[in-house]
Amino acid sequence: MAKLLALDTATEACSVALALNGNITEHFEIIPREHSQKILPMIDKLLATAGLTIKQLDGIAFGCGPGAFTGLRIAAGITQGLSYAADLPVIPVSNLAALAHYGMRQYQVDSVLCAIDARMDEVYWAQYILQNNQLTLLGEEAVKAPEQVEIVQPERNWIGVGTGWKYHEILHAKLTDYYINEYPHAYDIAAIATPLFEQGKTVSSEQALPVYLRDNVAKKKSEQK
Repeated sequence: MAKLLALDTATEACSVALALNGNITEHFEIIPREHSQKILPMIDKLLATAGLTIKQLDGIAFGCGPGAFTGLRIAAGITQGLSYAADLPVIPVSNLAALAHYGMRQYQVDSVLCAIDARMDEVYWAQYILQNNQLTLLGEEAVKAPEQVEIVQPERNWIGVGTGWKYHEILHAKLTDYYINEYPHAYDIAAIATPLFEQGKTVSSEQALPVYLRDNVAKKKSEQK
């Protein structure tokens, strides 16, 4: 099995995880505005506990977005630096996919509506289901005003997961339940990244770039003018 380091700083949460011998170990904290000070010591401690160095890893996975602008840049910058120094491939993983994976394992469901608070009265939004034992995106990931969200396959037994569900009163969704105080975890980034690594779906250190859904939306709007 691949030895992978995973890290995430896209939200108020900061986490690192190590996939080793088929098991995943994680360190997770909610530390707003402290990510840049805490992330490297967290990585050092995780590797030291496992008796590994960066150069003994097979790859690095990171939460590539969407999320907070500064947080995404921290994760991408750390990933670029470590992967370049150790000559390791990188596996970018969607933070919304990681949140969906977390919701499925935490609440034992197969249909998750992910909503991360994007500020400015918007949410980062995605719908994921478990199909043929694979995490599957329905539609596309997007940033939207809560009242503009449309549900694909509304007849499914959905749960809502993520900080964006503070807008539950205007998010038009019939839910089994919703959980606001939940964040993407490096554990789930590592779990998603492992089969991607085995399939060769990696990028180089210079291609370890953040995904800013809000920038994409702005570009589309400007192109329509």
